Amino acid sequence: MTSLSHLIREVEADILSYQFPQEPRNLYDPLRYFFGLGGKRLRPVLTLMTAESFAAKGENARYAAIAVELFHNFSLIHDDIMDEAPYRRGKETVHTKWNQHIGILSGDVLFVKAYESLAKCDHKYLPTLLNLFNKTATEVCEGQQMDMDFENSVDVYEEEYIEMIRLKTSVLLGCAMQFGGIIADVNQKTQDALYNFGQYIGIAFQIKDDLLDLFGEEAKVGKQIGGDVLSDKKTLLSIKAKELGCDMFEISNTTDIKLRVELAQQQFEKVGAKKYVEAAMNDYYKRAIQTLEALPRSQKEIYEEFAEFLVKRSY
Repeated sequence: MTSLSHLIREVEADILSYQFPQEPRNLYDPLRYFFGLGGKRLRPVLTLMTAESFAAKGENARYAAIAVELFHNFSLIHDDIMDEAPYRRGKETVHTKWNQHIGILSGDVLFVKAYESLAKCDHKYLPTLLNLFNKTATEVCEGQQMDMDFENSVDVYEEEYIEMIRLKTSVLLGCAMQFGGIIADVNQKTQDALYNFGQYIGIAFQIKDDLLDLFGEEAKVGKQIGGDVLSDKKTLLSIKAKELGCDMFEISNTTDIKLRVELAQQQFEKVGAKKYVEAAMNDYYKRAIQTLEALPRSQKEIYEEFAEFLVKRSY
């Protein structure tokens, strides 16, 4: 079995060598730029890792992996527009560097390119792959809408937030893993276990992101610390802090940016929100590991390594 680090390098090489047309330059240059910003490449790695663990590595897995990453980047470009985010990974977002119209069109063409890559898979797998991909793409949009709706909601509850991140983030990880299982011709029970692993570890991954946004190191995270607090974004941290009696009004009305972030850090830790959220992340991590019981021991190890990497990372 290829090591996780080698799979990440392999995927990165595939993504950076992806050939976009040269013209029109204002459509494709932003995509070359965006892919050059880097990223964790978790989703395509999951597809390749899963396919290879069942001895099915090959062109089908590669096409499916690229499709997942193209779709993910489409969603990021559009999310940045909706969030009015000026930076991603420490660099200007596409709509900031070019403009909003170019950002929308560049994202749109990535969605089409994702289908184009998936359509290269063997026809015997294609109907199943497409059904799962269409379901996942719809759910990601539903999750994004929930996230936007939360901006205008006075109260958001933990269950609602977990459902939002399940849809917006984790279903695509589940899809990436099940893609690998489909291509490897594994049975439905195993496919379900793979999907659920991806789904649970995806929730843990997003909760970890929430923690890093406020308590991470800016140099490692690659963006301004406290961005969620500064934009009054609903996260599990802020939801639980409010529930535990934190004065969110005092935080949101602190005008000095640095003091506002520091106050949130202090208060969220003081009332126990940080500790609670860390425990929630670990709970979903454990659920992910439990789903692996359906797999042979020899195949579980790399998934366990991947899950541990996600919850212990500092970026």
